[in-house]
Amino acid sequence: MESLVQASPKNSPKTHHHGGHHQDQNCPTLITVNDNPSTQLSNKDKRSMPLLVINYLCLFIGSVSSSLLSKYYFIHKGSSIWVSTWVQCAGFPLLLPFVFTPYYLLNSTQRKPFSHFTPKILTLSIFIGLMLGLNNFLFSWGNSYLPVSTSSLLLSSQLVFNLILSVIIVKQKITFSNLNCVILLTISSVLLALGSSHDKPPGLTRGKYFLGFFSTIGAGLLFALYLPVMEKIYSKVYCYAMVIEMQLVMQVSATALATLGMALNGAFREMKVESMKVFDKGQSIYWVTVLCNVVTWQLCFMGTAGMVFLTSSLTGGICMTALMGMNVLGGVLVYGDEFGGVKVVSTLLCGWGFCSYAYGIYMNTKLGKEDDGDKDREDTHQGMEMGVA
Repeated sequence: MESLVQASPKNSPKTHHHGGHHQDQNCPTLITVNDNPSTQLSNKDKRSMPLLVINYLCLFIGSVSSSLLSKYYFIHKGSSIWVSTWVQCAGFPLLLPFVFTPYYLLNSTQRKPFSHFTPKILTLSIFIGLMLGLNNFLFSWGNSYLPVSTSSLLLSSQLVFNLILSVIIVKQKITFSNLNCVILLTISSVLLALGSSHDKPPGLTRGKYFLGFFSTIGAGLLFALYLPVMEKIYSKVYCYAMVIEMQLVMQVSATALATLGMALNGAFREMKVESMKVFDKGQSIYWVTVLCNVVTWQLCFMGTAGMVFLTSSLTGGICMTALMGMNVLGGVLVYGDEFGGVKVVSTLLCGWGFCSYAYGIYMNTKLGKEDDGDKDREDTHQGMEMGVA
């Protein structure tokens, strides 16, 4: 693993631009990040592929598991929104070994942790961490009221805002494949909004249902802003090791915000009472649920950060949306959420949109390779003519 997070040397790095990312001699070559997402996977080094696969697996496992575990907490009479918010970021100590072990124990890198952090990067990391803390709170608020399937599909609405903000912030080019994907996923969310007002847990008032509905939408909007902002910042980052370091700072900031909210609302005391008297599965299962939530949320956020760094914010958002179908299926299989006609159509549209986007990338990658082959043949032919001459 240390070879995947190996960073730049301790001295002033000799860097060069590669698809928007700074790199140095000790960093693994990373997937090229282009303005056009349809070609971003065409120029890549094979050494980056294991890292990309690892990050997507973290995103896949973290997204599905954290969504189901959060709902499990609320289903079994857990009621603290602040506890649900806190567990989303409190797992930052899990990142510490990946930050400090390569330099201090394994001696696999000459770059000291945080040695290339500028005041600007540190300030941005703290600010974005606070924004993530607010996003976590809105997500927890919505998830406490809505079925897993409904909240998961609602979050897909962030894609249209992700595309708009990516165009503004990172100059993302709009292509047919990404526009078609965003339109399909947006229609999916609208259909869900129009047809799911009946899909609320027993005893939940209409007002609280819509409060959860719009809280989830708000969480999606904040995350749509987070993705392109991070892509913009990552364009100045040397290697993946710095991504982990930035993620650590952001999670510490989000944890500080959540801890402050917990303290002001008496949630730490409430947490103890919940584990002993309220949670209907017993105290041991309560703490196992909390611990598993902490781990899976860190997997989710770290996988997201890696996907944005290695590809682009739009691709990261679309990959997350592709997992919505798994979240919906998990909610139906594990908790018996309803899966009527509207959700079937919404899920199909999610899958259709993602397949459209993936096919667009594939076709443009294929065309790019053919163009490169034609250019190589032309250069070879010209070289032969010069040799004959």
